[in-house]
Amino acid sequence: MTPISIPLFPLAAVLFPEGVLPLQVFEVRYLEMMRKCIAHDDPFGVVMLTEGQEVRSPEAVEKFAAAGTLATVDDSSTPSPGLLQVVCRGGARFRVLSSERRRNGLWMGEVELLAGDLPVPIPSELQGAADALNRVLGSLGDVPEHRWPVRPPFRLDDCGWVSNRWCELLPLTLAQKYGMLMLDNPLIRLELMHDLLDEHGLITS
Repeated sequence: MTPISIPLFPLAAVLFPEGVLPLQVFEVRYLEMMRKCIAHDDPFGVVMLTEGQEVRSPEAVEKFAAAGTLATVDDSSTPSPGLLQVVCRGGARFRVLSSERRRNGLWMGEVELLAGDLPVPIPSELQGAADALNRVLGSLGDVPEHRWPVRPPFRLDDCGWVSNRWCELLPLTLAQKYGMLMLDNPLIRLELMHDLLDEHGLITS
């Protein structure tokens, strides 16, 4: 695929395709980036921090993973001057080919998009993972949709979608989440999540 140039947002988080990521933005470099992305409906890249902090400091330079996920802004609000609240959705994964930090501290990257998961029906032996997720979704009835950790459309018959949602919901380390993000086989990803759910007693059938 042809490389594209996007702004990068290093975070102590891993965003999965179709995942939901709420952010509070207050640094000037990211406020400007977000406003441009919102105005032009452009994506930015979420990359996992491996060194440094989310908030810029004069003595530290961020280091981040060599791959990440495109994000687009679904909703935004400005509760006070200098503070932007956004809700982002995950898109395609990408590999960072090169990156450069601008004078204002914003990172720009040349990235190559990676292929998405192929649709894979859930085999009967892993159906428990989908059933457990369905129970979680059913428990959200009294919660306003804009606060749901998982957003429709729900694809409870697809290995990639179900495994990604469990990667977000289970208490995995950032390194574990990143490893799952970069695992190209959605069936294996779901097998690993099913085993974890079974260990936690969340598989009932």
